Amino acid sequence: MTQLQLKNLNVSIDKGQLSSFKKDDYEYIHQVGSPGWGKSDDEMFPIIGPTDEAGFKVKTPKGEAILDQHGLLRELDYALTSSTATTAVFEKQYTAGTKIKNSKYPKKSTEEWLSWPYDFVFKKQFSLSEDGLKIEFIISGEPEMPFMLGYHPAFKLRTEKPTVTHAKKEISLAEIMAVGSRAFQVPDCSEITLNDENSITLKSEGFGNIMLWTEVTNMVCVEPVSFYPYAVAQENLNEGFQNLPEEGITFTVLLKI
Repeated sequence: MTQLQLKNLNVSIDKGQLSSFKKDDYEYIHQVGSPGWGKSDDEMFPIIGPTDEAGFKVKTPKGEAILDQHGLLRELDYALTSSTATTAVFEKQYTAGTKIKNSKYPKKSTEEWLSWPYDFVFKKQFSLSEDGLKIEFIISGEPEMPFMLGYHPAFKLRTEKPTVTHAKKEISLAEIMAVGSRAFQVPDCSEITLNDENSITLKSEGFGNIMLWTEVTNMVCVEPVSFYPYAVAQENLNEGFQNLPEEGITFTVLLKI
């Protein structure tokens, strides 16, 4: 477990997963083992959304990739490359064409092995300051590689009627739950606030959109995404790709409490 601390702010990171963010011992992050979801955060890369109805195939300029829901990055392990009292950097590397065991197989998927036809390096960098917790996602690899990116943090809820607000608009937990597994779309949004017993604001750069998801009342996921996947049929998920610049690209999330 990697620990970051600054005054009354404390962060715990479990092998690259944000497992705790506290201010004065108040926990903002959904805890693994609590009802709702088996993780506390995750990344969706190189695609976002389900692929089962498309036979787990995603079109790329280098042919069809075999990917399950939200890609294959989540099947790789992070390596800690550096850390200080207030920073930590984790990294995943992938070599084009490498077959990766699908943890959803066979209970939730018919596809045993996943693969992607491009090399990439994916860095997740945490920085704790008085402004809050900044999480940067730094992607490098083959120029013009198609990709989508989504960040999937889960936040703990305590009150009966928490809300999410953005641009003076209010979204209830009931509205989010009514959408179900498709996730509630908040288009053209880079800043959003979760209002519960205490509030937390998420500011993002590079993503452009946000999805809200939960199926329980004790947690909610606030997910910056580069593309809302349910805008197209699964066989056309490639329409949501952007291309990796030669110099790489960085996406940023700031959690402010």
